[in-house]
Amino acid sequence: MNYSRSRRLKLLRSLQVFAALLFVGMGAAFGQTPETIRKASDSAMPEKQSLSFAEVARKVEPAVVSIDTRVEMPEISFKGDQQPTQKELSDLLSRRPAIGSGFIVDSRGHIVTNYHVVEGADGISVKLQNGDVFEARVLGVDEETDLAVLKIDAGKPLPFVSFGNSDEAKIGEWVLAIGSPFGLARTVTAGIISQTNRSTEGGNVFQKFLQTDAAINRGNSGGPLVDMAGNVIGVNSQIATSTGDYNGIGFALPSNEADYVYRQILAHGKVKRGYLGVFLDSVGKDFAKVYGFEDATGAIIVSIRDRDGAAATAGLRENDIVRYFNGDVVLNAEDLIAKVAATQPGELVEVRVVREEGDKLVQKAFSVRLDERPGANPESDKPTPRKLPLNPKKNELPFGLTLEFVTGKTAEDANFPGRTGLLVTRIDPASILNEVRTTTGALSLQRDDLIIRVNRKPVASLEEFKAFAEKAAKGDPVVLHVLSYDADTGQQVPRIVQFSAK
Repeated sequence: MNYSRSRRLKLLRSLQVFAALLFVGMGAAFGQTPETIRKASDSAMPEKQSLSFAEVARKVEPAVVSIDTRVEMPEISFKGDQQPTQKELSDLLSRRPAIGSGFIVDSRGHIVTNYHVVEGADGISVKLQNGDVFEARVLGVDEETDLAVLKIDAGKPLPFVSFGNSDEAKIGEWVLAIGSPFGLARTVTAGIISQTNRSTEGGNVFQKFLQTDAAINRGNSGGPLVDMAGNVIGVNSQIATSTGDYNGIGFALPSNEADYVYRQILAHGKVKRGYLGVFLDSVGKDFAKVYGFEDATGAIIVSIRDRDGAAATAGLRENDIVRYFNGDVVLNAEDLIAKVAATQPGELVEVRVVREEGDKLVQKAFSVRLDERPGANPESDKPTPRKLPLNPKKNELPFGLTLEFVTGKTAEDANFPGRTGLLVTRIDPASILNEVRTTTGALSLQRDDLIIRVNRKPVASLEEFKAFAEKAAKGDPVVLHVLSYDADTGQQVPRIVQFSAK
């Protein structure tokens, strides 16, 4: 067909109108209006995203500070040609200035940062965005979360940022990290939330991080991770790296935990957390099967740590399985620690347990007045047994174990006086028990451990255990109650090992 220029233009405009109506109609069919379609289109534009980043940075940057610490170098004098010891050299090298970041959380000059930024400092300088420098004092620290609260006196109201709700953070959302990496103040990097509730090696129950790919380097520690509304949703604390620098994986302590620590320090000068005084393990699927639970929830009291502590005073016992705390289901050992720690010391709480009484399992409820949790990493979180070498007669058994039945004098020689059980003298490298590990990554069962119970029954002989192991079909649950010997304290440390037979 041979259309004139004007007719072709009219046809083109008609097609454009039709396409626009079709697009709107399709959007309406899927519950979208022209306005939401336009907003979605606008938000996807790089220019729009860039403007959003700029607005957030302008809003937050005035409240972000650079932190420099000073240390007084110790004087070490040497006589003649005497050389410094390795420890003296290490002490000298370890006392070096630190550079970090922080952020102001109210107009009075309270600042949140990482504890490791100011740890061991003899003096702390805080530099604001406008170049003003102030001396800061430490109001309190919390080693459990690696946080510290500082105070500067500026003589005027200061710009500050607010904590957001980190529980609402979603994987894939945009975030900005702001701080002073390598001393470069007010550096802004962008990324997304890569994961939530992330544990890291060496962390504890109070350190479940937001993971981000926003660039975080040395010096970013203590700076804020903010959402696109400019609210702080995390405190930049750690990086995963083989070089010490940015590797695409950074970790920020969630703002809800940081806000709690901040308010506790303002109120008390420290963080007060509840404490039971027990060693705990988690109910796993195999333990749940052996004990007839419908689901693998609960925390097992493997031993009472403090004989005059909260749990012991209330009547809780070794091997009690805590299922409810103040009416809330206890998911595992970490969940119970978190629930107890979030409750103030001295508060009366209800703890409901399942207890073994002979062959029966009975439910009991206890009123417990909580103690105050000790300092960072108390023994109840990470009991670490240590071993003494032994070379008894070998007896190869299923599960890849070499065991010896000990009682009386032989048990005493093995550092378990008054006990009867099976001493682990070797674990075959191919054994299933080399795959069963604790939450800290250590082997659940180790050489020189003493097995005292299997699937709720005391170990009576080597032959009986062997018969049990040989009858266990693939996938059958196995729960071992074991003891380890701690050479430092001379104490027997109980533990529970749970696995499925292969």
